[in-house]
Amino acid sequence: MIAKVRKKKPTSADSAGKHENVTTNNSVMPYKFEPYHAKAGEQYMNDTQLNHFKGILETWKKELMREVDNTISEMKEASVLADPNDRATQEETFNLELRTRDRERKLIKKIEEALQQIDDKEYGYCESCGVEIGIRRLEARPTAALCIDCKTLDEIREKRTIQ
Repeated sequence: MIAKVRKKKPTSADSAGKHENVTTNNSVMPYKFEPYHAKAGEQYMNDTQLNHFKGILETWKKELMREVDNTISEMKEASVLADPNDRATQEETFNLELRTRDRERKLIKKIEEALQQIDDKEYGYCESCGVEIGIRRLEARPTAALCIDCKTLDEIREKRTIQ
């Protein structure tokens, strides 16, 4: 599955060099982080690497939680509109927001599971075959639970059952 990436408008924090946010599968993720550069002979998923991913996941979770808070605030501040067309538009907008937040709620659960795996020092290994998922894949998708080979096979099986 290829995720479409859409850059959000830069903020003052972005220009300060902190994080540039992008939307991936309708979820905001801190995109511009310092990539991890493994040293020769370095053990896979050592404490430094685990801390690197913990920082990414915690930042991502905070951003998602901020979006939830913003949605709640917007819905509380919504006014009752007299025009039925305006009300319908507002309701549709709320429905879209709630669906997005539901997907993000599921993503937050995956982030929490990944953080628990980090605490248990089990992060970074494929749930299916046990092989290393890989630093670059985890930086692209920190909640990945399958190596690229197992994920590809999983998607092929999914396509076959749909057809």
